Amino acid sequence: MNKSKAYRISILGILSAIIILQSLMPMMGYLPLGVVNVTIIHITVIVAAVVLGPTDGAIIGLIWGVFTLFRAFTSPTSPLDTLVFTNPIITIIPRILVGWFAGLAYQGLKGKMNKVLAMGITGAIGSITNTVLVLALMRIMFAQAMMTTYHASEGALNGILMTIVTANGIPELIAAVILVPLISMAIFKTNKFLDK
Repeated sequence: MNKSKAYRISILGILSAIIILQSLMPMMGYLPLGVVNVTIIHITVIVAAVVLGPTDGAIIGLIWGVFTLFRAFTSPTSPLDTLVFTNPIITIIPRILVGWFAGLAYQGLKGKMNKVLAMGITGAIGSITNTVLVLALMRIMFAQAMMTTYHASEGALNGILMTIVTANGIPELIAAVILVPLISMAIFKTNKFLDK
């Protein structure tokens, strides 16, 4: 095994460990705000996708999804956790796609513009992927449960989802746009063989 491959595997292992810690330790990956959680863990997945590519980004996303599922069963932090986030379709598939789409986005953008800008846009794409897929799947699969939890009619449910996008999705997107380039550039600076 050459040095470059060994470093890549080491970085993948470190990012996997960070995802596990963020998933299991309170306030490291999710900031609970009443009935919703603001997610910051997606930043680690997007960074993995930027520095290691879409396949490794998807692997880190898978780890996030599995531990999201585990956390929903063992230590739910909101009323919807035990109902919605115990479903692998909602917890695992969007998380894998965050890493995959972010990796593809960065590969497509990095040669066409400044790398920092490409990383910021990639952060936005990864964050939007997570927010849209999770909320859309919740709306499709758990509309009745959401109406019960939020004491809302079906007509008001779309407004509630837009409120979640505003309260959670926008801060998550801003955090990703700022932090993904900062963290990724630091990793590239210390591991120049990754930046190809």
